[in-house]
Amino acid sequence: MRRFTRLTNAFSKKIDNHIHMVALYTVWYNYIRQHKTHRLSPAMAAGITDKLWSMTDLAEMIDASLPEPGKRGPYQKRGGDDQAGTRNI
Repeated sequence: MRRFTRLTNAFSKKIDNHIHMVALYTVWYNYIRQHKTHRLSPAMAAGITDKLWSMTDLAEMIDASLPEPGKRGPYQKRGGDDQAGTRNI
């Protein structure tokens, strides 16, 4: 995994981004990636799941875990004497 080294573009500068990417990689490796000789994922071989997951399944799980967006607040006009769309130069 090149994410741990600083020599590539995939290097995470923020620890939160690094943690999330390692979690995604772990799920991909264990549930989505198919072993070449066994034709099973590691999770299927261990008996954790009975089907090979797809990236769509993973994306749907991520979307389902996100909270529903709340109602947006009222629109607030900008302060000042400027007309909308004009600038003082």
